Amino acid sequence: MTTRPSTASAIYWEPLWAQGRRYRPLDDAERRLLDEHLGPGRARPALDIGCGDGTLARYLHHELGYRTTGVDCSPSAIALAAAQDTGPRPGPTWRCLDITTDDLTALPEPSFAVITCRLVYRWMDDKAAFLDHVRQLLTPGGALWVVTEITGRRTSTDPALLGLGITPAEAETLTAGWSVVHTADLDVLRCYTLRP
Repeated sequence: MTTRPSTASAIYWEPLWAQGRRYRPLDDAERRLLDEHLGPGRARPALDIGCGDGTLARYLHHELGYRTTGVDCSPSAIALAAAQDTGPRPGPTWRCLDITTDDLTALPEPSFAVITCRLVYRWMDDKAAFLDHVRQLLTPGGALWVVTEITGRRTSTDPALLGLGITPAEAETLTAGWSVVHTADLDVLRCYTLRP
């Protein structure tokens, strides 16, 4: 009997990124929500978990003014993100790192004012443990920004697409234990701003 690799691991994601797979781009509506809920960075540290091609990390870094680190477990995703840093200003720091299993002391900062997790939370095998890692990395008063699909919002009948959202129980795990929870909906997605 063969077992499928964890969807939170490089074994799962590396072939997809290496084959040129791309995911939902950051749009104007989400940028407005980022501006509203995270605000100006003022060179404070930010961490983008599962950064993929680096679009969100670059937005945090160049547009909002955070000192951003993008991490992804896929070497191909990190290479793609780094290859797009062609401007005159230094871009984000990129690290190939699995946030769930690697040594977090490899990160360039001990803690972060903002941690983003866009289209990644759904893929975490142990969501509670993942959130514990994030809480350890957040500065007091920091914010976790999560963008995830919600089950039942797609009109598709394709079972593979219908399974992309988080369930009400997974949403409850995500929001439990935070003193501030703000949500905003974007079609099939929900954006969460969570503060300790």
